[in-house]
Amino acid sequence: MKQEIDFVKFNPTQNMTILVRTKHREEEYTHIASKMMSYDNVHAEQVGFIETPANPAAAAHLQMAGGEFCGNACMALAAFIAAERGIAHNDLLSIELEASGTNWLIACQVKKVSEQYVCRVSMPAPQKIEQKSVKYEGEDLEMAIVRYPDFVHIVIEVERFNKQVRDKAQGLAKLLGTMLGSSLIGVLLYNPALNEMAPLIYVPPLDSLIWERGCGSGTASLGAYMSWSRKTAISAQIKQPGGWIHVTADCSKDEITELKIEGTVEIVAQGRAYINV
Repeated sequence: MKQEIDFVKFNPTQNMTILVRTKHREEEYTHIASKMMSYDNVHAEQVGFIETPANPAAAAHLQMAGGEFCGNACMALAAFIAAERGIAHNDLLSIELEASGTNWLIACQVKKVSEQYVCRVSMPAPQKIEQKSVKYEGEDLEMAIVRYPDFVHIVIEVERFNKQVRDKAQGLAKLLGTMLGSSLIGVLLYNPALNEMAPLIYVPPLDSLIWERGCGSGTASLGAYMSWSRKTAISAQIKQPGGWIHVTADCSKDEITELKIEGTVEIVAQGRAYINV
């Protein structure tokens, strides 16, 4: 038996994202997402579901399939709402969203430029950032741990993104997923000389391990780490395989007081998908 899914597909910095418009039971989300993400269906890196918000100030509620928070999916939903409202070229629209993985309302600004949407999103600040040296596979591994209520990002400074470094990151992500019980583990390989990041995202509820081409939440965590470690405000363009995402961050007394990302979103497909139930 086939189930019909109404969807929109987005390209935020090549972090291909599907948002589902039809209503489904929450217990179906994991199955629907796994099927739609697969190569033989719509094919994407992540899936979110558009729900009715509880807060009347929010335009919509974004529920990611794994219950995680996702900055790029927030940008995608904000762009879609702007498109549905008929935003004109060079117009600016402010939108607030509810999102899984955070209790904060997410403030978004959307500007239409030609056929793209330039989105700026105020990101949830991490609860804590700490620098640690841990033994992993017989080596001392220096890392920064960026903690949120429901997920953890690990920043590791590297000189190159070769296979050995990537394999080690994948093993670490799987290990932390088992140990921490978080909805999402991100291992962010960062080359400071090039201001370049390779983001690995592991979502244990979906058993999804993906080297993303662009990661909004990871960019925010990297910016938070940079501001925290330097004890000053930062503004940086972070290069990723799919393009650039801009981050601004500031801190005071080891707490992040401002955290925003900005990137571009394209709506690339819209229609119906069919999956086996």
